[in-house]
Amino acid sequence: MTKEEFQAMVEILRPTIEEIRQRAHLLHDSVNQRYDRAHPYGFHLDMVADSVMKYGHLVCASEHDILPLFFGAYYHDSIEDARLTYNDVKRGARLFMNDDQAQMAAEMAYALTNEKGRTREERANDRYYQGIRETPYAPFLKLSDRLANITYSFTHSNKSNAHMKEVYIEELPHFLEAIDAHSDDPRFALPEEMIHDILHLV
Repeated sequence: MTKEEFQAMVEILRPTIEEIRQRAHLLHDSVNQRYDRAHPYGFHLDMVADSVMKYGHLVCASEHDILPLFFGAYYHDSIEDARLTYNDVKRGARLFMNDDQAQMAAEMAYALTNEKGRTREERANDRYYQGIRETPYAPFLKLSDRLANITYSFTHSNKSNAHMKEVYIEELPHFLEAIDAHSDDPRFALPEEMIHDILHLV
């Protein structure tokens, strides 16, 4: 899909995308989740969705996939952090799209949900990354999530972000390999433009 085609469809879908955005913001507000203790969690969700807007044309295989892709961006932490189940996410997606699209959206959110674990390594283990690699658009959304976190940590100075900058730099080679499905299907792609933007930051 060309960038112009993608953006034209986004404009048509913008009222629906905005309603998805508002509902996701309210969901995370309802569990008092914050981002870096300084922002409503919607601040982070918007950054992830901004990557979908900027780079989505590089991975989107069909107009049919645009709403699920934005829904996945706004709801990618809804199971892990906002107490929703997979079926809750799927029901929420059905408010905006058909059953096939809703399942696609729910699969993205499920794939980006960390495993149970006591440490960062246990929560993002091999099974977690395998699920991302096997789910359409999940590698792209995970890369969008990481780009948002890296961008924030490299532009906001505090003790926590200083630590996370080092973590992200150390993890980057393994992280990129772990989410790379090595597929010719654009739905599993990691856009080179995004990777370049991340490497420029670090």
